[in-house]
Amino acid sequence: MSAVREMPELSTNPAVQLQPHPARMSAGSWFWRIVFVALLLGAAAATYLRVTEGLGGSTNLTDQFPWGIWVGFDVLCGVGLAAGGFTLVATVHIFNIERYKPIVRPAILTAFLGYVLVVFALMFDLGMPHRVWHPLIMWNPHSVMFEVGWCVTLYTTVLSLEFAPVVLERFQMTRTLKLLKMISVPLVIMGVILSTLHQSSLGTLYLIVPTKLYPLWYTPLMPLQFFVSAICIGLVMTIFESWHSSRAFGHQLEYPLLNGMGRLAAVLMSVYLTIRFLDLLHRGVLPLLLIPRTETYLFVVEIALLAIPTVLLFSSKIRQVPVALYALSLTMILGFIANRLNVAITGMQASSGVFYLPKWSEAVVTAAIIALGFAIFRFAARNLPIFVDAEE
Repeated sequence: MSAVREMPELSTNPAVQLQPHPARMSAGSWFWRIVFVALLLGAAAATYLRVTEGLGGSTNLTDQFPWGIWVGFDVLCGVGLAAGGFTLVATVHIFNIERYKPIVRPAILTAFLGYVLVVFALMFDLGMPHRVWHPLIMWNPHSVMFEVGWCVTLYTTVLSLEFAPVVLERFQMTRTLKLLKMISVPLVIMGVILSTLHQSSLGTLYLIVPTKLYPLWYTPLMPLQFFVSAICIGLVMTIFESWHSSRAFGHQLEYPLLNGMGRLAAVLMSVYLTIRFLDLLHRGVLPLLLIPRTETYLFVVEIALLAIPTVLLFSSKIRQVPVALYALSLTMILGFIANRLNVAITGMQASSGVFYLPKWSEAVVTAAIIALGFAIFRFAARNLPIFVDAEE
């Protein structure tokens, strides 16, 4: 009996299945399980500290700097990174571009998990978490926070209804499934409207601090900038999610669709960067880039992380390489995160007169929430028909 086994032929089709080596996958699986358990234990300890000591004892937040990483990353980044749901749903169901249908369900799942985890993260940041429901009955229509709270609540509900057919199909609840399909179009329209409102309203939150936010980020156009960047990063997050799903679950990488999304993301990011620099020029703050200080350096890093992949994504040759498409998408995601953290933290530190560095409990809670999102996505993808359209 020959000990030599025939090697499989390598496929040249760009829509390939990307599966890790079984031995490596097993070792990697054990490693990430250990990391996941460690993060959950750390988050449990941080939660106990938060409940017993309050915000003052469990965070490095102060009256001078009341919003830290739980708002800057968990809320501003979390809501923005979940924008792929309404972007793809609008593309398929409103603009009737059916070829993107295979990646709608994973995008909706990502968005649904993102919003649920944002609400969960807010429970840590609120001074009285048990009163999180108060804005629903105690209205203050003059508050931007009130509008954001209502829109996030309603859009999370819409996302749950948009994701419900996946669960109903799994348990073969055909009657309820038919009822949901009858109201699918109004749900899609409502979801797009609500997401549009609160994506821009997150930028509106910072319009009330014109003397506190550093001029490189403060602008009356911040709501528009937040909205455009969220649409762009929603497409990029779909590429990111599709890549990891193909590797983790052995599904076909929808490369032709992701190629087109990469080009569209480059166009939208070009529009976003053009708006930003025209605004900087109009407000006369471009000379601030010549001042050697922390804000200048972090602004340059942020723009580089966004501009470099944008330029490269215009090249069809680069987009034809799946690894390059993924790497550029990841770089753009990091640039988006840098922007939101610069707005929420970096740009606010100079005026506050304090230097904010997240406490270990803040960092652990944030990391645990991210890990929980990956774990829930993995569980749902293995037990629900998330990729059924792609398989068909």
